[in-house]
Amino acid sequence: MALSLYVFHLFYKFKVLVLVTLCLMVLWATFSYFVDSRHEISKAKSMVEDFGKVTSLEDSQKEEEIESVAKVPTVKSFQGHCPALSPYLRGASKLTFKATLTLEEVQKENPQVVKGRYHPTECSALQHVAILIPHRNREKHLLYLLEHLHPFLQRQQLDYGIYVIHQAGSTKFNRAKLLNVGYLEALKEANWDCFIFHDVDLVPENDFNIYMCDRQPKHLVVGRNNTGYRLRYRGYFGGVTALTRDQFSKVNGFSNKYWGWGGEDDDLRIRVEMQKMRVVRPSADVARYTMIFHKRDHGNEENGERMKLLRQVSRTWKTDGLNSCSYKLLSVEHNPLYVNITVDFSTQPKVS
Repeated sequence: MALSLYVFHLFYKFKVLVLVTLCLMVLWATFSYFVDSRHEISKAKSMVEDFGKVTSLEDSQKEEEIESVAKVPTVKSFQGHCPALSPYLRGASKLTFKATLTLEEVQKENPQVVKGRYHPTECSALQHVAILIPHRNREKHLLYLLEHLHPFLQRQQLDYGIYVIHQAGSTKFNRAKLLNVGYLEALKEANWDCFIFHDVDLVPENDFNIYMCDRQPKHLVVGRNNTGYRLRYRGYFGGVTALTRDQFSKVNGFSNKYWGWGGEDDDLRIRVEMQKMRVVRPSADVARYTMIFHKRDHGNEENGERMKLLRQVSRTWKTDGLNSCSYKLLSVEHNPLYVNITVDFSTQPKVS
């Protein structure tokens, strides 16, 4: 009995010892885990701090690089295109014509115009436009037109040049042939995109009437003061017209046969229609002009043969135009506000 109690007592102690040992092992494992974890956390913290230092160093280096780049002189960036509608446009304006106006005054008001040329400095113009003005004995009208036209075109942010084609001599005035000459001579100076064929006595009233060419030949004079601002007649294509180089070349320009007043603009419209093009116009409320009153010039009497010439357009346009425009070039003068081209048409051919 005593022996069995002794054995039981030993077995009990053994169990307690095993249990204590297991508890100690668990406690040690737990302690080791926490120690290792703290070590790993410490390592992680250290890595984060190191990464932060590296990142801040890189940011600092980048900032220094940016600052150093900023200190280096840079080449001026490429200018963007001018907007289709300039922010400088004013709309309709009441025109006045001062009797005492001088050329020097107009020059003073347009200091950026050099030898008849201007281009915007703040952007790249959408088109390069040549303004062609046929002229003879209309100095005052020309002065008034230049006074208003230069600021008008500048507000539209155009790269433009103004060419005045002066007919010398006493031969009857030939507006159409002068415009052919202006086209040919202007192209010797620059690669113009668009041509505005402009009468000297018509002054635009609204700068929303944009002096740029369109996909189709454009007629800019929908109305003027002496017609109650209505179109003169159905199909009218005179006064101020705009054609691209391709469009004008395709119709072979104007006819050279219209001596005296009338007919050449209708001839051009027929040529346009024969090439399957159509005339487009701005809205009537912006395509308005003031016509400076004048009497019929001597040497520009009404052309009595214009109807006969108009009936012949379909069979003559290919050989009568740019490809047959003969003239004697007397001078090309680069004045401050315009290029003056003086020509002589020494003989007036008869209508065949």
